[in-house]
Amino acid sequence: MKKIIFIVVLVIILLFVLYNFTPVFAPLKENILYTKYVSDNGFLHVDGTSIKNNKNNDFELMGLSSHGLQWYNQLLTYDNLKTLKDTWKINVFRIAMYTDENGYINNKDEMKQKLIEITNNLIDLDMYVIIDWHTLKDNDPNKYKEDAKVFFDEISTLYKDSPNIIYEICNEPQNSDWNSQIKPYAQEVIARIRQHTDALILVGTNRWSQDVDEVIGNRLDDDNVMYVVHFYAGTQKEWVRNKMIAALDAGIPVFISECSICDASGNG
Repeated sequence: MKKIIFIVVLVIILLFVLYNFTPVFAPLKENILYTKYVSDNGFLHVDGTSIKNNKNNDFELMGLSSHGLQWYNQLLTYDNLKTLKDTWKINVFRIAMYTDENGYINNKDEMKQKLIEITNNLIDLDMYVIIDWHTLKDNDPNKYKEDAKVFFDEISTLYKDSPNIIYEICNEPQNSDWNSQIKPYAQEVIARIRQHTDALILVGTNRWSQDVDEVIGNRLDDDNVMYVVHFYAGTQKEWVRNKMIAALDAGIPVFISECSICDASGNG
């Protein structure tokens, strides 16, 4: 009976995580270290368009994202996360903490404590953790900018000495100009994080993190930032790949924090 329950739980987790598969896109090289963990690699940093570890070797993150933290968080136990590490060989897990949709803005203490609990479990498992400020229906990340600044100030203080933590400060801006809305927002939030840590930071781009080419010639003044693209094969096609290629060719470091074989709605 225990074996059957275990298999059922794994199937549920598989269905739960397939919506958000989280590898890093970087130019692949023969000496990239696959599925290595924090104790081997420490704080990560950007070099050109690649991620490097604390020994300045090329490094790749491969892992999964949760669904919204306000939904199904009971599945994100230590044992289930350990199974993903041991069986699926992932080395990063992304905690998607929605702002709206009954997420952080309406349940600050509950969401923050749950995020900290999961983060601490992942640290114990020697994994990297993406703390995702999951903007979506709020469209413009500036809607909750002051909340974001307070949140990231608190979290980056708590984890200032932890090489496990990667900060994703705006998931999917929409109808938001890079130069006049997203970039100024990022500058203010990043300034709070940089008071405490030089950890890797991810910044979403306009139109559900597709318009990464808008960053060309207009990057943030921070050397340890990557710019996010989301790619769902059933929706995003060659035109999104071309934007990403153009950004990489221009020296923009690109990070894929969501991708899947389904469409962008997750419905198939």
